[in-house]
Amino acid sequence: MTNRFIPISKPSITEKEIAYGTEAIRSTWISSLGKYIDEFERKFAAFSDAKYGVALMNGTVAIQLALEAAGVKPGDEVIVPDLSFVATANAVLYIGARPVFVDIDPFNLCMDPDRIEEAITARTKAIIPVHLYGHPADMIRINGIAEKHNLLVIEDAAEAHGATINGKKVGSWGKCATFSFYGNKNITTGEGGMITTNDEDLHQRCKFLRDHAMSATKRYWHPERGYNFRMTNIQAAIGCAQLERIEEIMQAKQRIFNSYSKELKNSSILLNQTNSWATNAFWLMTARIKGLSEKNRDELITRLKQEGVDSRPFFYPMSSLPYLPDTSDTPVAFEIFKEGINLPTYVDLTDEDIHYVCKTLQNLTNSL
Repeated sequence: MTNRFIPISKPSITEKEIAYGTEAIRSTWISSLGKYIDEFERKFAAFSDAKYGVALMNGTVAIQLALEAAGVKPGDEVIVPDLSFVATANAVLYIGARPVFVDIDPFNLCMDPDRIEEAITARTKAIIPVHLYGHPADMIRINGIAEKHNLLVIEDAAEAHGATINGKKVGSWGKCATFSFYGNKNITTGEGGMITTNDEDLHQRCKFLRDHAMSATKRYWHPERGYNFRMTNIQAAIGCAQLERIEEIMQAKQRIFNSYSKELKNSSILLNQTNSWATNAFWLMTARIKGLSEKNRDELITRLKQEGVDSRPFFYPMSSLPYLPDTSDTPVAFEIFKEGINLPTYVDLTDEDIHYVCKTLQNLTNSL
């Protein structure tokens, strides 16, 4: 046991975020109106190589709103990767549609394009590729399949702010994209989300539904059901400050990956892998230990914590959850979920911290 504790994640908050948040409070515009909302939407969209942004209360409602605004209806099927945070599938369920799970690429852990067409049926309406742990999905191939079958593509970019495909940012490859700004993301607003798009009609539709579907010309007139999915001006102020620091944050994540790679280069532990056509946002370090059972993985996590190192397991395959449709044909997702853990990955993590994490991980892995 040790008094030392290295968390898996913590936000990077500086005087800039404090100053912008304080300014928003002092302005008294603390709810969903204020200058920072428009500024954050505009600047984050531009950062993501998109024309428009719609700021929202979290990343889950961003997916839900994107699906509804894009025309996905109850009874439609939406193809999603089996390995992802459960919000991806839940958002599909919220609008009465059905998630259909496909397997993942064992190299980058994202949706395997080779498995998509076999999942398409007459009821398929959309595909949601997830840019998992910071690595972008193969949007060029996915978009080609979607175009062939006349399907919508909505990127779930919650974990990949700033990642690129052939030099073009995620957030601009589909009909629209969704982001999360939860406290452990590369850019945070505490809670919060965003839809980015190049489609002006979709942009206007999302803004309309976000604010109770209130008429723009007849106040308090609501021609259809809408939602209260708005972000606050205080959150947006923090987001603007974070966005001004995004290059610093991304450089820190690359440094952290490089340091982990150096420490573990002679071990059997497999870290994040990146395709030649991609740049990785390195949201979280992924450590895969071949042959690890779920029981041994959980034991490893417990023992790491006893030694002062926080970690977490990979996401459960969503098809294994009792309320979601069962899928028996995603063996890669089920294998990788058992062998993977996420390691501490935050801007202030030092090389000394990383050395301790890696030394502890290797010692414990060798004793399993």
